[in-house]
Amino acid sequence: MMPPRETVQRNLDQTRPERIGLNFGGEGRLNDMWGCGVGGTHGSREKVWTEGQFEFHLDVWGNVWHRIIGMSQAGEIFKPALEDWSQLKDYQLPDLANPENFERCREVFTKEAGDHYRLGSLPGFPFSICRYLRKMEVYFQDLVLEREHIDELHDRVTELLEKMIVQFGKAGADGVFFCEDWGTQERLLVSPPMWREIYKPLFARLCGTAHQNGMHVLMHSCGYIWEIIDDLAEVGVNALQFDQPALYGLERLAGKLKGLKVCLYSPVDIQRVLPTGRKTDIVAEARRMVELFGGGGGGLIAKNYGDLHGIGVEDEWDQWAYEAFVQHKDLQ
Repeated sequence: MMPPRETVQRNLDQTRPERIGLNFGGEGRLNDMWGCGVGGTHGSREKVWTEGQFEFHLDVWGNVWHRIIGMSQAGEIFKPALEDWSQLKDYQLPDLANPENFERCREVFTKEAGDHYRLGSLPGFPFSICRYLRKMEVYFQDLVLEREHIDELHDRVTELLEKMIVQFGKAGADGVFFCEDWGTQERLLVSPPMWREIYKPLFARLCGTAHQNGMHVLMHSCGYIWEIIDDLAEVGVNALQFDQPALYGLERLAGKLKGLKVCLYSPVDIQRVLPTGRKTDIVAEARRMVELFGGGGGGLIAKNYGDLHGIGVEDEWDQWAYEAFVQHKDLQ
């Protein structure tokens, strides 16, 4: 029987695994992957405090967040680290690439992961990080009005992320994972030409660093990003973690990803299928995903969604999806 690590690797590379990859949390459920994020955050400036009904959080980047206690979980930016571009010259990025921050990952990957696929979690790519450093609505204006400053900030953040990727490689990671939500329900957040001009070179640098250090790249994005899927494959993204694959049409998406040799890393669609609570629909969708994305040489890692309560899904419905994936996991 093919071990979990090889199963995931072969699905990512589409080199004929025996079954799909499985990444399910919960007691007794199959999980081929073992993840680890940056621990310790050497020299971190993080702190949390409350004022009345609000909780404030200073993050590792120097941004101050706030949320209403007992309501929102993450909240939103209250004060960005870079309120004015005059601060950029003296702005100090967090020391996230310090080797001390990767000691826990090194221990996890060498002593705990066993024969699982070992995945290191990055704090994002430049867009996900920099939009908070300036506050999102200001950041989008900066892309047009302050291009020189934006390019400098992007370059500095990209350099830090490159160093972090190298450290994950030294710690024993097989791949790196990052989240960047690039789409609305209908389109990309910026025009495709702007994405290709500003962000594609940064993606190429980061994916290139990962591949040079023997790692895959797995990317999460919400929304509809069809217009740049070819670009993502070109720069070296090996798997797309979509929570809403039905947004694209499963057959259409499978045709695209199979042609590009990009793996789908996904639960049953969390917007159109899983919340229905209809067992027949959920089971049928899981089975279709295995046939469309896993057949013909691999290319599917099935997973659960981490916040079922937030999308109105009962544990039982999620279990139906899991059992359907397991029943139909074997590939011909």
